[in-house]
Amino acid sequence: MKIIVVMPAYNAEKTVEKTYRDIPQGVVDEVILVDDNSHDNTVKVARELGLIVIEHLQNRGYGGNQKTCYKEALSRGADVVVMIHPDYQYDSRLTPKLIEPILKGIADIVIGSRIRTRQDALSGGMPFYKYLGNRFLTLIENIVMGQNLSEFHTGFRAYSRRFLETIPFEHNSEDFVFDTEVLVQAVVFGFKIAEIPVPTRYFPEASSINFRRSVTYGIATLWTLVKYILHKAGLVKWKIFTRCGKNE
Repeated sequence: MKIIVVMPAYNAEKTVEKTYRDIPQGVVDEVILVDDNSHDNTVKVARELGLIVIEHLQNRGYGGNQKTCYKEALSRGADVVVMIHPDYQYDSRLTPKLIEPILKGIADIVIGSRIRTRQDALSGGMPFYKYLGNRFLTLIENIVMGQNLSEFHTGFRAYSRRFLETIPFEHNSEDFVFDTEVLVQAVVFGFKIAEIPVPTRYFPEASSINFRRSVTYGIATLWTLVKYILHKAGLVKWKIFTRCGKNE
């Protein structure tokens, strides 16, 4: 099976090399970096590393960047797509563990959970307000969607080709709530979600949204759950919950 790593990048020149070097050799076939109009040397560093680089001429946002990532990976024949943030916030050494459940047919999506224990998350530098927000939103999401995940809000993920060809991710948000919408889509379409534990890394060079953006993200997450409830009740049909791709 062809394994492709995608890196949605923005101002990651200081960390992209470390992130890439930590991917175990021989595990993935290609690494694609999509640069969202960075103001530093991210593109230069990525090209020197030999990565496949795609540049956005205008900043499209975190969700918009991922849309380009997945379309490019699918067009290159990926059977499994792994998203790794190039800011070194996630441990790319764990890529083999992340893709294993998909390769074995156990899951369609695998996420790397940073919430093993409260102490682990906080000692890894996660701000306390982010920890509380993560716990609150994850609790509500589990209750509403009947899941039992330890974390919904991680950016270290692996997807099967079938999953990405099924969900209408082009209709998803261009902002950070894109990740939440993907997991809600997984539940709507009945895909299997698995998770593995990963360490928490927060440090100055790692990207992190501020308090105001965190609140906006939280509200958008709750609104996505409202749309899920209305869709399940048959009251409103949303484009993001309408199956697409080869499965139609």
